[in-house]
Parts: sequence; C-alpha cells; structure tokens
Amino acid sequence: MGVVWWLARAIAGPIAGFAAGGLMAVSASAIEESTFIWNPNLIALSSAVALAAAWQAWTIGRARWWIVAAIAQAVTMHCHVLGAVLLVPLAAFLLADARRRGAGPARRQVLLAGAAGLALIAASYIPLVVSELGSGFAETRALVEFLFTDSDAGDPPLPVRLALVTLRVLSWPLTGLVTAQPAAAIIVAFAIVAILAWPVRAGAKREREAAVASVAVLGWSAVALAVISSSLARVVPGLPNDHYHAFLDPVVFVAAGLGVAGLWRRDVVGRIIAAAGLAALVALNVAIWPPRVAPDGGYPLAERAAARIIQVVGDGPYRLAGLPTNKSPDAYGFPLTRLGRPPGLWIVESELPIVIACDRLLEPMIGAACGGPAEDARLPQLDARRTLVERFDASPRTVISIYR
Repeated sequence: MGVVWWLARAIAGPIAGFAAGGLMAVSASAIEESTFIWNPNLIALSSAVALAAAWQAWTIGRARWWIVAAIAQAVTMHCHVLGAVLLVPLAAFLLADARRRGAGPARRQVLLAGAAGLALIAASYIPLVVSELGSGFAETRALVEFLFTDSDAGDPPLPVRLALVTLRVLSWPLTGLVTAQPAAAIIVAFAIVAILAWPVRAGAKREREAAVASVAVLGWSAVALAVISSSLARVVPGLPNDHYHAFLDPVVFVAAGLGVAGLWRRDVVGRIIAAAGLAALVALNVAIWPPRVAPDGGYPLAERAAARIIQVVGDGPYRLAGLPTNKSPDAYGFPLTRLGRPPGLWIVESELPIVIACDRLLEPMIGAACGGPAEDARLPQLDARRTLVERFDASPRTVISIYR
C-alpha cells in the first residue's frame, strides 16, 4: 500500500496518492490476497517496487533505480512464473530511457544498469539451474508438457479469452471476483480505460507518460496472459481465483488514483464525482470484505479435527492421505504435527491406521462422492484392507474417514 501511494503521489500529487493507497487499503481483493498462503501475498509488493523504481529512473534520471527495478522484478518472477510477463514492458521502458538520453555517458549508465539488472535476474535462477541439472530437467520437461498439451481444448477462443482476461485484470483489485459483481466489474473496467485515455490526450506531461506506460503494461500483459494462461478464462467457485495477474494490481490502483486526482482538479462538479466514485468503491469493498474467520472454519476447526483424529488412531503410527490424490492433506497434517502426532506419510506397513481427508468441492475431479464411495475406491490404491472406525465432517467441505 505504501509503495502504491508513493508511486501515485509521484505521478499526480497527494490526492492521487491518497486515493490509490486508500483504495488498496480497503480493497477486498488485496485483503484476501494478504491473508492466505498463495503467491499474491508477495507479488503485488514486488511488482509495485519494480514499477516505482522504473518510474524514479525515468523521472529523476538516476540509472541505479533500474537495478532496484530488476531486483524487484526477479522477486516478482520467482513469486509466480507469470510474473515474467512484466519483464517485457520494463525492458522496453529501460531501452526508451536510454534512447531519449542521447549518445554519451548518460545512455551508457542506463544500459550498464540494465545489463547489471539482467545479470542479477539470471543469477537468481542459479539454484533452479542446479536443481534441473540434478533432476534431469524435470521442471523444464513439465513446463514444456504444460505449454504444448491440449489443456485449453475447452476454453473460449482467443478473442473471448482476451476480453475476459482484460476484464478481470482491470476489475479484480477494485471489485473482487468478476462472477460475484459482474455489473460493477464491467463499470470499473470501462472507468479505468477512460481514466487512462484521458491524460494520454490532455493530461500534464508526467501524467501523460504514466498513462501511456500503464496502457502499455496492461495491454501487453492482458494479451500475454490470455495466450499463455488460458485458465484465466475460467472461474471455479470456492477456489482461489484471479491471482495469477496480481502483479498488475498496483497499476490498476495507481490508475484509479490518477482518475480521482484529475477529476478533483477540474471544478466543483469534478470533485463531487471524484468523491462519490471513491466512496462507492470503498463501500463496495467494505461490503465484500473476507470474513474474519474462513468459511471452512479456519485453523481452529482443523485443529479440533486433528485432536479427534489423534483420539481415534491412538499412540501408534498412522498414515494420512488426501482426496483428490493430487491435493496434499497438509491442512490436517500441520495441526497433527503441532499437536505432537505427525503422520507417517511414507510409511507403507499394511497394519497401520489410515486417515483419508476428502474434499467435497473437488468431487468432480475425484469421480466419486466423499463420505463413502470416494474413500472406498481409494483404499485399494493404498494397498490397504481396512474397516471404517470413524467418519466425521472436519469442515463444511472436508470429510475425515479413519480406517483400521
């Protein structure tokens, strides 16, 4: 929030900073991103630093800021692989900065800073390279398989995906999940487009440059994400959504700040519109804030389920498995470990008790219903012949089954 405030203020003054930082402070999406273990709780910060550092390099002429931008971009790329999308516009801005400085020492300083930044980004991947060399390039092969398999066969055509991704990018930080508030999402997306088009045509030099840069970042990123990440054209209710483009959140908040500041400077009517729009966005986000306790009961409910598991399995070792099979059961393995009874995840002795955590939300992926059919199909895969001794709902989503 502080970095977003700083960037908006540097572009268009204190009103822009107040609006951008204030909107991020109350944003339901930003709050949700910051309260669970997922990439967005770091990536918006790192991308905001990268963008703010690039803006500083552009406006005050100190090439060293490009190194700061590169370090922040490296963090963005490591938070999520799609963060690499931001590297292209940052590199373009660096080259534009070098070009406008003319021939001489100033241009060389920018190019040297860019080369140093690129070297730092490359160096940050040395641990991955070492891992790849030791694992037969497992990650590279998985990436190639992901990119070239027909995983997007059921997705809309590219123009539709581009429209959906653009809508999500522009609306998510200010209105939340697009399927929850579609009308508000569409209105806000069009408002952001109008805000950025306005200074491009009639704004002061600094705001015009910032608007052009924002359009370039958002436009390029929307196209790249629509092509690379077709999953962004789908929304799965109940699962984390919209987070693979969280590195663009700061751009949207800053754009909103520019709009508020521009209206505020016009006249009394402009101030009324700016205040009303800002109040409406604040009210909307407060209304859709995440609950103080997670809908599934959060950690306290998981800990109570773990205590009940321990009571049933007794003092000996036991196994913990999850359904679907590609979902880790660590939501219960963690509290079990904290309570002093960690599961033997890799113990295969057939006589051990088995605990299966089944996620009802993902029953279509499992192919059977939790609470009996799914677990019965899983037991033979675990090389286990067991009798059910306990079954209970650990949360509204999860069924725990214990077998001996």
